Amino acid sequence: MAVRIAAGLPVAVVLALAVVGVSLGMLPTDSATVAPTLAVEGDRISLTNRGGNAVDVGRLTVRVRVDGTPLTHQPPVPFFSARGFHSGPTGPFNAGADPTWDPGERASFRVASTNRPSVDAGDRVTVELRRGGRRLVTLSVTA
Repeated sequence: MAVRIAAGLPVAVVLALAVVGVSLGMLPTDSATVAPTLAVEGDRISLTNRGGNAVDVGRLTVRVRVDGTPLTHQPPVPFFSARGFHSGPTGPFNAGADPTWDPGERASFRVASTNRPSVDAGDRVTVELRRGGRRLVTLSVTA
C-alpha cells in the first residue's frame, strides 16, 4: 500500500502544479474563444470578433465553403497577397497588421475571380475557424 501511495504522489504533485499554473496564467491554455459574426458583401468576407478572447490569427486556420464546396485556394491568414484572393485583407488578417484579433475588431478578405467556386448572390457561404486542429466556430450566411 505504501508503494502505491509513493508512486502516485509525483503524478498528483505535477497535476496540482499544472492546475495552479493555469489558474494563475503562468501556463498556456488552449481555451481560446472567439464569438465572431460573418458578413458577405460581393466577394468580401468579413468577420467581426464580437466577444471572447483576443486571438492570435497566426495560429488560426480559416476554411471557406460556398454552397458546401471548399474554395480551391483557402486564405492563409495572416497574408497580404495570396493565390485566389485580392491583395490587402483588412484588420488582423493582413500580414502587416497586429496579428491579435481583439474583441470588437473586424477582419476581412476578398475572394478573387481566379478562385473557385465564385461567391455569387444567393450562395451559402460557410466559414470555419480552427486553432491547433480544433474547431472554434462555424458560421454561415447567404451572400
